Amino acid sequence: MNESTPLQPGILLVLSAPSGTGKTTLARRLLAELPDAIFSISVTTRQPRGREQDGVDYHFVDVASFQERINRGEFVEWAEVHGHFYGSSQAVVDEARAKRGVAIFDIDVQGGYAIKRKHPDTVLAFVLPPSLEELGRRLRERGTDAEETIRRRMLAARSEIERGIATYDYILVNDDIERAYQDLHSVVIAERCRRGRVDLSNLHLEKPGTPDSGR
Repeated sequence: MNESTPLQPGILLVLSAPSGTGKTTLARRLLAELPDAIFSISVTTRQPRGREQDGVDYHFVDVASFQERINRGEFVEWAEVHGHFYGSSQAVVDEARAKRGVAIFDIDVQGGYAIKRKHPDTVLAFVLPPSLEELGRRLRERGTDAEETIRRRMLAARSEIERGIATYDYILVNDDIERAYQDLHSVVIAERCRRGRVDLSNLHLEKPGTPDSGR
């Protein structure tokens, strides 16, 4: 993050990674262990898959409803991906700012860039698999996708990884879920301590530019 960028209250934390990397598991654990964390449940026009539940995994809506939300300015970011619309709620940003909490976004790199453009103090963290071979093994182990689908996912994963490691603020390798979580939690701790986020009001310090009476 550019040091000249003014910091706002709260932390906007974007987690991005290819499917099968474990970012959702990490995000859910962070949500459970941080009392002031808020999870952004994305809105989408696609149909639920497998065991996905409305209001838990996504908010599933039709195209007309999604368009109405765009018109009302309810999304901090939105995009069309493979013929379906996805969006993240501006209300989550507003709540995190008001409570000085942590808003967690489990979205792709494109969505992460969009939030960062609007809110330059957004923290971008990219989760990597130990290797592409291991990622392929994890996807096949799920048993939910055909081999052709897995090949497409692997091609998309390579592109997503290249963009993430080139531009994101933090890179986390999930070769062990416990270690990866500790790394992620450390990112939040470090960001809470960043100059500009710590509340110094109780110190009653002199304003910048005031002559130092101790010299």
